[in-house]
Amino acid sequence: MLKNRNILSSILAVIFAGVIILSGCVKDVTVIKKPTVAVISRPVSFSKEILPILTTSCAKAGCHALGGHVPILTADKAYSSLINDPDFIKTDDPENSQVYLRLTGKIVPAMPMDKPGSDPSSINELVLAWIKQGAKNN
Repeated sequence: MLKNRNILSSILAVIFAGVIILSGCVKDVTVIKKPTVAVISRPVSFSKEILPILTTSCAKAGCHALGGHVPILTADKAYSSLINDPDFIKTDDPENSQVYLRLTGKIVPAMPMDKPGSDPSSINELVLAWIKQGAKNN
């Protein structure tokens, strides 16, 4: 009986110590750092700026090439594939275009798969500016 009481006392002591230690762990503030967004006001060319990004980063075997996932983003099909689905490009609501949401990682899977949510060369802002400018085939 004494042995059981000692075990019970030890267990209660450990639980009490754990409660005391954990009660000291409090998260006071959450800091959300918003990235700086570059606003592109110059005209963005689909053929000269957007298409090279798509063909290099997206139109790979097993990804957005023929036989892969839609939209097909090969040089000959990219524009029509993006424009023909009203969810991919929304010129009336650019920030909610599926292409932009995937680039920024706001919907998953984020694209491109090898660098989800990254924007090392302002690709996100470039695509957003192109959509805001009417997503022209220029």
